[in-house]
Amino acid sequence: MADGKSYERAKTFRKALTPPEARLWAALRRRGLEGLRFRRQHPIGPFILDFFCAEAMLAVEVDGASHQDPERAELDRRRSAWLATRNIRVIRIAARDVRDELHHVLDFIGRTALERLPPGSPPPSRRPSGRRATSPSLRDKEES
Repeated sequence: MADGKSYERAKTFRKALTPPEARLWAALRRRGLEGLRFRRQHPIGPFILDFFCAEAMLAVEVDGASHQDPERAELDRRRSAWLATRNIRVIRIAARDVRDELHHVLDFIGRTALERLPPGSPPPSRRPSGRRATSPSLRDKEES
């Protein structure tokens, strides 16, 4: 469980999304991807996750160039390991992929999240408030 300080930091981070985070959030918000509910800048323990889907226990991290630094990569690895002990899978998406290949990123996140749903749970699109993807890039793909 996150402490009060983490909640305050998360609140600040939500107001200052990076451009790739803002682009991804526009596609994920309001159950915009496969009817799944994502939260942005969500605190869990000592960490703040870029995006988190509680029903799939899935964290999505948008990584910029700084994550290629060996020290930062090691911190990311330890963070992912800590989250794994809580049954949270972390997927890391390069910021450039969000910028250049959003439809592929959304497809990957959607497939990964759906695979992690508990057995026997109804598909998100069949839940009362669930919706299918509303992202323009996904809508175009479905119409093709």
